[in-house]
Amino acid sequence: MSRRRGVGSITSYQTKAGQRWRWQLRVPIDPAAPESGTRLVGRGGYTTARHADDALQDARRRAREVGTARTDAPRLAAYAAQWVEGLTLEASTLAGYRKIIRNHLAPQLGPLPLDKITATRIAAHYRALLAGGRRDKGHEGEPLSANTVHKVHVVLGAILDAAVDDGYLASNQARRSRIVKPPTSKRIRAEAPEVETWTAAQLAAFLAWDRDVYRDDLHMLWLVIAMTGMRRGEALALKWSDVNLDARRISVRRATDYTTAGVVKSTKTGQSRVIDIDDELVAALRKWRTLRGSINLAFAAQTGWVFGDVNGSLYTPKNITARWEVRVKAAQRSEHLRGLPHLSIKGLRHTHATILLEGGTHAKVVQERLGHSNIATTMNIYSHVTPTMQRAAADMFAQALAQGSSGSAVAQVVAWRPDDER
Repeated sequence: MSRRRGVGSITSYQTKAGQRWRWQLRVPIDPAAPESGTRLVGRGGYTTARHADDALQDARRRAREVGTARTDAPRLAAYAAQWVEGLTLEASTLAGYRKIIRNHLAPQLGPLPLDKITATRIAAHYRALLAGGRRDKGHEGEPLSANTVHKVHVVLGAILDAAVDDGYLASNQARRSRIVKPPTSKRIRAEAPEVETWTAAQLAAFLAWDRDVYRDDLHMLWLVIAMTGMRRGEALALKWSDVNLDARRISVRRATDYTTAGVVKSTKTGQSRVIDIDDELVAALRKWRTLRGSINLAFAAQTGWVFGDVNGSLYTPKNITARWEVRVKAAQRSEHLRGLPHLSIKGLRHTHATILLEGGTHAKVVQERLGHSNIATTMNIYSHVTPTMQRAAADMFAQALAQGSSGSAVAQVVAWRPDDER
C-alpha cells in the first residue's frame, strides 16, 4: 500500500492469536516548520483491516487539524489574563490562579507567544522555580515548594488546554510527560511541614486560661473550633439556624470568603456535613446565644451569625487569625502557661483530629467530622498519629488473644498443634 506522506499504509502480520493489522502514517515533526521533516507514527493489534483503516483515517484527520493550527498565537501573559477572567469559580480559587499567574508564570513565560512555549522550556521553568522561585517579601529567591510548583503546573496546563481548544496550539506542551516532570505526590508529601498540635492537657489549659484569666470575648469561637475540628471560615459562617442544640448537632453549610469581606461561599469540598457535639458544648452555646441576644435580639435570631462582631456582621478570616496569634502569645507569656508551644489557628483543627485518632476514634469518623473529601486525605495529614495507633492496635490484639485463652497466646498455639507436629 501507499506510504506517501499524509496518506499512510496498512499492513498485516502474524501473532500467536492469529492475523493482526497495523497502520502507519508520516506526519510533520513541527507543523509550523515544514523544513523540520516528518516522523512515522502508527499502531497495531487490530483484528481486521477495516478497523485498522478506520484508525488510519482518524489519524489523518487529526494530522490535518494540526497542520491548520492558527499562527497568530498571543503571548502567554495576555492570554492567561483573558483565560482567568472567563472562568466561573469561587472568588478564592480565582484569586489563587491570579497569584500563580502573576508571580510564577507572567514574569518568566509571559512574554513568549503560546506556540513558542516548548516542553523543554516548561521543564526548565519548573526547575528554576524549585531552585529559587519564591517572590514573597523577605524570601525572594528562595526555593519554591514542590506543592506550589505542582499548582503552577496545573494552572499552566489548563491555560494551554484552552489555547489548544481556541486553535492557537496543535498540542499542549505541558502534557509531554517524558520531558515535563512536575513534582510528584511523594515529593510534595515529603516536603509538607509537620502538623502542629497541642496535647489534650495543653488545649484544656489554654481554653481555661483564655476563659477565666484572659476573659476573651472570642472564647466561644476557639472552643467550637477545638471541639468540632471545623475550619476557621466554616465556624465564622455559622448561623443559629445551623445549630440544633436539642439534637446536639451543628450543620456546616458554608464558609467565609477570605477574598471579599462579608461574603460567604460553599465549603471547601462543596458539600455540607453534620457534626455531633457534647453536652458541655451545648450548655456553653446556650449561654452564648443568650448573651448575644442581650446585646441585640437579632444577633440570637435564626438568621444571625453565631460569631458575628459587635455589629452582628461577619468577621474577616484574616482578622480572626491575627486575634488568635495575639492570644497564643499572651498565653505563652503568662505564668500559667509558660512554655506552651506555638499553635496556629489551623492547629486547633489538627489538635481535634489528633486527639480523636490517638483515643481510638475510627479514621472514617474523623474524616466526616473534618469534612475531608476522602479518608486518604485524613490519613495522609495525620500520619504522625499512625505509630500510636499501631501500638494501641498491637496491644489490643494481644489482649484479645489473652482473654480468649487460659494461658499465653504462644501456649495456645502449641496446644492446638496436631500430635505429629508437637
